[in-house]
Amino acid sequence: MLTQTTTRVLEPADLGAALAVLESAPVENAFVTARVQAAGLDPWRLGGEMWGWYTDGRLRSLCYSGANLVPICATPDAVRAFADRARRTGRRCSSIVGPAEPTAQLWSLLEPSWGPARDIRGHQPLMVTEAPSATVEADPLVRRVRKDEMELIMPACVAMFTEEVGISPMAGDGGLLYQARVAELVGTGRSFARVEDGKVVFKAEIGAATRQACQIQGVWVAPEHRGRGLSETGMAAVLRYALADVAPVVSLYVNDYNTPARAAYRRVGFREVGAFMSVLF
Repeated sequence: MLTQTTTRVLEPADLGAALAVLESAPVENAFVTARVQAAGLDPWRLGGEMWGWYTDGRLRSLCYSGANLVPICATPDAVRAFADRARRTGRRCSSIVGPAEPTAQLWSLLEPSWGPARDIRGHQPLMVTEAPSATVEADPLVRRVRKDEMELIMPACVAMFTEEVGISPMAGDGGLLYQARVAELVGTGRSFARVEDGKVVFKAEIGAATRQACQIQGVWVAPEHRGRGLSETGMAAVLRYALADVAPVVSLYVNDYNTPARAAYRRVGFREVGAFMSVLF
């Protein structure tokens, strides 16, 4: 019997209830929803635990605890419970990321024991669109990356990650996990690039994909090609692929200080609907 309020690690039998919570906010939760739809709630397959917060016997909030710590539809009471559990288990994640308000509350509770963070990005606008760009012509040279082009796309992916996160994804395990993730995106047809003279000049991926929404990530233009508008025309092309082949709503989130990127995405047709927050360790 569950007490009036309680938190526990969810089990495979809780899948239906967990998906109901996740799908109540399909854009915000696309990353975790995609993982749960593919792997269920078994920690070995999911790559982490899913914590559930119950009120009056009903599952209300979630928190994914794996490589990332992600509060999901988390009320203030749920955040406090998740923070208590996180303190007891110790930090195992490389980041805390999620909707800005609960993520900020979670970090405020964890910072005394988990801090300092390497970087805090307190306001990352969440942007969405449901239609192809009406003002920016899609780049006809942006295409899906082929499975035999891993050596072509990897240097661009590593450069993007290092520029965005501040550390190389090749550190630690030599990049094995990162290479596997890139290979997964290429293999499922969710990696896109424009190639000139044998080099990637623009690339982006559809990182999370559910039936309701998908999320574009890893947008990058080679430094020597910036200023040519490739981010806009490239994004317009990836957006067309996403809407045609993946989901009816396309989202992304971006650092608030990246003014040029935010302006480019608005020109392609994205609008801001909320904000994420990331705490990087």
